[in-house]
Amino acid sequence: MNRIAGVPRRMASLRCLFERTLMKLVSRLAPALVGSSILAMGMVAHAADGGTILFVGNSFTFGSGSAVRYYRNNTVTDLNNEGIGGVPALFKVFAVQAGLKFDVSLETRGGVGLDFHLQNKQAEISSRPWDIVVAHGYSTLDQEHPRDPAKLISTSKEFADLMRNKNPKVDLYLTSTWSRPDQVFPEKGAWVGKPIEVMAKDIRVAYDKAAAGAGAKVVPVGDAFNRAITVGLADANPYDGLEANKINLWTYDSYHASTYGYYLEALMVFGRVTGRDPRSLGDRECSGMELGLSTAQVKQLQQIAYDELNAIAPLTANPKTSTERGTAARCPAH
Repeated sequence: MNRIAGVPRRMASLRCLFERTLMKLVSRLAPALVGSSILAMGMVAHAADGGTILFVGNSFTFGSGSAVRYYRNNTVTDLNNEGIGGVPALFKVFAVQAGLKFDVSLETRGGVGLDFHLQNKQAEISSRPWDIVVAHGYSTLDQEHPRDPAKLISTSKEFADLMRNKNPKVDLYLTSTWSRPDQVFPEKGAWVGKPIEVMAKDIRVAYDKAAAGAGAKVVPVGDAFNRAITVGLADANPYDGLEANKINLWTYDSYHASTYGYYLEALMVFGRVTGRDPRSLGDRECSGMELGLSTAQVKQLQQIAYDELNAIAPLTANPKTSTERGTAARCPAH
């Protein structure tokens, strides 16, 4: 009888021990679970409806070698007073068409990485507590030491710290740039002998590391270029002539982007920053018409951007295709 009477007490004691152990386990796991949730949310496209946005970069941002360079420069603020429109102006016109209100500024200098802006342009780039900043480094990662990501990683962290000193809540994006045919096909290239896609993949790996250290998100523009080649929209090698019915993503120097390339870059930034489906701009998107792209090309480039962005951070699908007869209209004046 004494043994039987002791059973409930032992069971109660075991239950209490189990509950205490469970509570300790939950308390230890809770921070990790919360952190994982935050990380997961960070992987989903951030939906920004407006605010101040700063672009910091080089010729890959200001659109060297294309009609994009001075395009609609009256709609953005060039902190260097050089009259640049570039990719920031394309972002602005996309945002206006989407009903979003962004105050767009840019600070660019050709042929440099983030180290230049940190050393020479701190006053300009830290002049305001920006809500969003989009930036990138030199196209080969390091001008003196191509393929070496060390400088990109260290300067991205330094740049992020500077931006957060002004606004701790700033959303920071790093643009992973494209393969350069002049670095792949000529014998002097740093990626000579490799398939054209490899350079962009290597650049992306470096930017992923830089973003992890800087607390930033990556805009995978180079991957979008690769996707355009893979699906047959773009030609892979401008040195051997342009294949029929394909576009050239690069301009005359096989280094900088063409108007097609910069248009795709702007679509990628727009989709990544706003969380909107680039296809929602429609195949009659006005800047495409003003820059000489056909509605078919606009539609194809929007699809490339959507597919690439959706692969890394799910977007709400919202394609828009014109069915009525007519042509694209001019973009709004401002």
